[in-house]
Amino acid sequence: MKTVEVDAGVRYNIVIDKGILPKSGDMIKDVTAAERVAVITDDTVDKLYSDVVMKSLSDAGFETFKFVFPHGEKSKNISTFSSILEFLAESGLTRTDALVALGGGVVGDVAGFAAASYLRGIDFIQIPTTLLACVDSSVGGKTAIDIKAGKNLAGAFYQPKLVIVDFGTLSTLTDGIFADGMAEVIKYGVIFDKAFFEFLRNNEAKDNLEYVITRCVELKRDIVNADEKEKGVRALLNFGHTVGHAIEKCSGYKISHGSAVAVGMVIISRAAYKCSFCGENYADIIASLNKKYSLPVSTVFSAKELSSAAMADKKRSGDSIKLIIPETLGNCVIKSVPTSELEKIISEGLS
Repeated sequence: MKTVEVDAGVRYNIVIDKGILPKSGDMIKDVTAAERVAVITDDTVDKLYSDVVMKSLSDAGFETFKFVFPHGEKSKNISTFSSILEFLAESGLTRTDALVALGGGVVGDVAGFAAASYLRGIDFIQIPTTLLACVDSSVGGKTAIDIKAGKNLAGAFYQPKLVIVDFGTLSTLTDGIFADGMAEVIKYGVIFDKAFFEFLRNNEAKDNLEYVITRCVELKRDIVNADEKEKGVRALLNFGHTVGHAIEKCSGYKISHGSAVAVGMVIISRAAYKCSFCGENYADIIASLNKKYSLPVSTVFSAKELSSAAMADKKRSGDSIKLIIPETLGNCVIKSVPTSELEKIISEGLS
């Protein structure tokens, strides 16, 4: 068992181990005074893990409720958000009760936003069940829903009381969903840790899940502790995401987040070199690692389509937008560029 402590406004632990879902009730009992707990999950995870979590919560003395919504990015919307709020109210949850997000990134994002909003905030526990959620979205307090204009444009910074990472749940992921998470894992190596990047090249992530998840969580913890509300260095975590989110939007969210970010990392790395933002082209080495973990390296969308979609990106500020540039492997920097130049920059990354 590994425990990583986050200290971002509030302190909480990320507990990482295999087979700890049956202990989740007692673990949650230690961090909340709640008497009632609502479990929010999707229809895929519900069939796999709801029973063990609900039993553990009941055995720990909680009165439990469950809300299930259809899986996928299409459910990360204001309708699902509103339905969760209505469910919490109809179930009689009070400000001293709690919400558990059981699932992947979509579940954590929308359930976390509901926890932040209901009665102006109730206790919130993350139990991620995908690699992407384990290493990234469950840590750091970002919660959000998508709106028509773009991805994650309504949300809140709201830290959980606890994150329970049972990486045994990853055994039920499809190869595609596991690969999605690997895009975020690779991202951490490029941004912060060349040795970790090389570890991923020379070893199989699936054979080293405890180490891989713990290292990613440690890296994100350090950034979140330093910059909880993304006023500065936390923006580094958006490497590959400006173009990635644009790819998702252009595809009508048919292309997954991980696949889109994987391509986004390659495009922005190639563009950075061609535009003389950095002295070396890291696109090929990143693309090679993407391919090792069954991730894509290119897109059918044009620079014009992608730059237009990126105009609604939350990293935009007036007439400029922040891009994350790999100066060297393991060291990225934030570069603000005029939005008028974004199409040209993306075009360089596509060619």
